[in-house]
Amino acid sequence: MLQLNFNPFPELSTERLVLREISPADANEIFQLRSDKNVMQFLDRPLAQSMDDAIALIKKIAGGHNENENITWAITLQKLPKLIGTIGFWRIDKENYRAEIGYLLHPGEQGKGLMQEAIAVVLKYGFETMKLHSVEANVNPANNASIKLLEKNNFTKEAHFKENYFYNGRFLDSAIYSLVTGC
Repeated sequence: MLQLNFNPFPELSTERLVLREISPADANEIFQLRSDKNVMQFLDRPLAQSMDDAIALIKKIAGGHNENENITWAITLQKLPKLIGTIGFWRIDKENYRAEIGYLLHPGEQGKGLMQEAIAVVLKYGFETMKLHSVEANVNPANNASIKLLEKNNFTKEAHFKENYFYNGRFLDSAIYSLVTGC
């Protein structure tokens, strides 16, 4: 079984990015992301309505990594500590060495290859440090940008579930992509 320890919080970096712990100081940026209909269009979660929603999410994220149950990084530019997105592992299945990856990026930063850099370093951390065997992504089948990013990183489609998720008064489809160690 996986033995995880996210304390101290692991900071990761790439050529252009620093992935660091999310803090209460990021509440405004978290609120901006989670209240933006375009950013949230494929996430199938309620839009943040207030700063209290953002603060509650930050506390939930901190609790997850403090308890070694999940981990989410703030995505920032190397020379600018302002949060521009998030990426992390949640729904970690310790018995089966598997985790789900999720990510968000500010619309003004999309199309620059930043999420490609972030996902590469996070996957490396997941496989080499956390010792995951596989990583999955649960994607809205209409989210072509996310699917392209996953496929670029060697994820393969495992399943397409028809109307398996009830949200906001409708049944939605889910596509499951995965990456296995060494693939």
